[in-house]
Amino acid sequence: MERDSLGSKPVPQDAYYGVETVRAQENFPISGLRFHPAFLWALGAIKKACALANLSEKRLDSRRARAIIQAADEVMKGKLTGHFVTDVLQSGAGVSAHMNVNEVIANRALEILRKKKGDYEFLSSHDHVNMGQSTNDVIPTAIRLGALRLLEEFSRASRLLERAFEKKANEFRRVIKSGRTHLQDAAPITLGQEFSGYARQLEKGRLRVEQASENLAELGIGGSAVGTGLNTTLRYRANVIQNLGRITALPVRSGKNLFELMQSDADFAAVSGALRTYALSIIQISNDLRLLSSGPKTGFSEINLPTRQPGSSIMPGKVNPVMPEVAAQVGFQVVGNDLAISLAVQAGQLELNVMRPVIAHNLFQSIEILKNLCTVFGTLCIEGITANAKRLRSYAEASYGIAAALNPHIGYSKAAECVKEAVRTGKTLREVVLGKRLLTRHALDRILSPENLTHPKK
Repeated sequence: MERDSLGSKPVPQDAYYGVETVRAQENFPISGLRFHPAFLWALGAIKKACALANLSEKRLDSRRARAIIQAADEVMKGKLTGHFVTDVLQSGAGVSAHMNVNEVIANRALEILRKKKGDYEFLSSHDHVNMGQSTNDVIPTAIRLGALRLLEEFSRASRLLERAFEKKANEFRRVIKSGRTHLQDAAPITLGQEFSGYARQLEKGRLRVEQASENLAELGIGGSAVGTGLNTTLRYRANVIQNLGRITALPVRSGKNLFELMQSDADFAAVSGALRTYALSIIQISNDLRLLSSGPKTGFSEINLPTRQPGSSIMPGKVNPVMPEVAAQVGFQVVGNDLAISLAVQAGQLELNVMRPVIAHNLFQSIEILKNLCTVFGTLCIEGITANAKRLRSYAEASYGIAAALNPHIGYSKAAECVKEAVRTGKTLREVVLGKRLLTRHALDRILSPENLTHPKK
């Protein structure tokens, strides 16, 4: 049995969490979802950094501080993950998640000190583990630290995907194909040029995310409940930030204005918005790949995607573009997460935004699924794409889109007449132009060469 300010509750004998976590379990059986490991890692880092600062300030004795630090290290290493049991949709500001970590660290520290779990008279989740802290500065700091760590992994994964597209762009640099605008025939392009556009889209998307994430390094820890630093000192705040930099190896700094960091979660909205833009590129590229690989007999069939699994429970031999399909679905989820984050960010009131649990869950999920998608999309799909070069070239040579190259020589109107006649008679554009004696065969060969049409004249 454990007691808090509301009364007593039974706590499982083998649990490291305590009575306040039990209340949260009873109150919020909502989604069955738990917080991302990077968020828990960040909470452990904060508790360690604060214990070190309180030890340095001689507010916390060495024996208790060392036990708290050891327990916090175990949280960071994921050894106690099974004891973080609060739902991601929970009490405002993340009070339940915060008390969950305070109780876990307190009880594990008591165990390290050879005391009984729940002996809060000796080591308290509030008075010792949470010394100089508030949910209001701990939770947003944990979101920032965890997101920064996870975004480093996302950036590495994105670069791998970019390189996969760049390699294909180089491999396909001489593969001529018909361009398409409005899904209609357009001027020729190379498959390599098309893939180079995909690579650059993703590079720019990653750079947007990296730029938006720079503000996440500005931390409000030390602001306590409302940004005033109640029950702390300036030296303590500086010490915590210094400790966090060393513990996490992240380029963190204290916020210029702690009241802004208490009030506003716009920095999270900015990162989520950049992830959303990245996801939109993923969706568009995946749709293109599905079109280009459609067939194999009745579609574009311009490229071949790696065969990953059987595609039908009824049609033998059918193979589906499963990797672009999952890529689009990941993109949809990120777009939806961004909307949830946007609504939560604007819901802040006065000195606090209480909607942070849903921000934390959706932001971490967006980073995680995009990171994982980049890895599998690159290795299981993009790296194995091959081109149907003969089909691509036949499309390019048969396309009426090359008529645009005739404009400087015979004018737009005459070129349009030739296209209409070619469509009506079934003749090639070349045959119509020659039949009308508008250009010589030699001139037409030079003008309508697909290779010459895919690069500007020097």
